[in-house]
Amino acid sequence: METELVNKIHPEYPEMIYEALDALHQKEGSNKSSISKYIESKYGNFNDAHLKLLTYHLDRMKQTGELIFLKNNYIKPGPDVPPKRGRGRPPKPKTTLPQGTEIAAPKPRGRPKKDPNAPPTPKKVKATIPPSNLAAPVSKIGRPRGRPRKIKPQPAQIGVE
Repeated sequence: METELVNKIHPEYPEMIYEALDALHQKEGSNKSSISKYIESKYGNFNDAHLKLLTYHLDRMKQTGELIFLKNNYIKPGPDVPPKRGRGRPPKPKTTLPQGTEIAAPKPRGRPKKDPNAPPTPKKVKATIPPSNLAAPVSKIGRPRGRPRKIKPQPAQIGVE
């Protein structure tokens, strides 16, 4: 019921937003707070939901392309407005190549394929450890890798002979 009263007294939000952008006459656009202040000054105080409704309609108009959001300002699209850049840099302009020019194949990506005609590579032979070094294998760089092996404690000889 309240929404019906608001709609009868006030125009729709997109119309109020367009009217605010036209009235503010700012070249780089108007931010949300200046649009809100203009609407409140023209149509009187709104309820607490005004800011939420304004945000909703601004976002919807931005996504449908009715407004452009640039540097925290809302702008009406037009010929003098800078183009929207999207997520990154704009694509480079494509130049036409003269006729007869052959395009080289693009550089392949990733690991090169194996040559099917190449001879098979010999398999690596594991070095065998002599039985005397089984307790503690020593690496070439000093300390062995991993957790050291448990060494069984030798029982102490108690008693005198």
